[in-house]
Amino acid sequence: MNARFDRIGLGRFAGSGERLAHAVTVASVSFGRSVLWLLAAIIVGCGIWMLLPLSKGNSTEPVKSDVTTDLATVEPAASSDAAAAVSPMTQIPASAELDRLKIWSQTWRRGGLGSKALVTFTLRNDNEYAVKDLEIVCAFARRDGSHLTDRSRVLADTVMMKSRKTFARIPVGVVNVNADQAKCSLVAARRA
Repeated sequence: MNARFDRIGLGRFAGSGERLAHAVTVASVSFGRSVLWLLAAIIVGCGIWMLLPLSKGNSTEPVKSDVTTDLATVEPAASSDAAAAVSPMTQIPASAELDRLKIWSQTWRRGGLGSKALVTFTLRNDNEYAVKDLEIVCAFARRDGSHLTDRSRVLADTVMMKSRKTFARIPVGVVNVNADQAKCSLVAARRA
């Protein structure tokens, strides 16, 4: 039973079903390979991301710091032996330096889909020298004033002598969703 399509000009369509099936098979194999390569790239990327160390500011673990310490009670080293034991962040007399460094105005807001704290503050340097590597610690509390967490950040910027500098929207890390208040304090600095 032959319909004799070749007589009416439809013979060219006779093998088109086989060609279409072959094209679909080739396309599905190449699509499958693309999906496998994409999956392999995602797995390798996630493995590399898991191996990268967390930065101090982005860690969800609380940073151990003593925000409640009165910075004015820090005493300078009494002798040269005691000065050698002081950490590099506080090599200059801490009380003279920190007494003359003040955070004047500060505000904070949420960023990063509401999970990160962005702090804006103005730092005033009344010293006779420029300072750098400013370490700040921000204490976050609930609306009722109960303490939630502390986050710290070291700013590598330099504040010139007898001047002010505003630091805008500095990310200090992930904060609790219940955080409503923030109080930032200057902990350490070095001469520039």
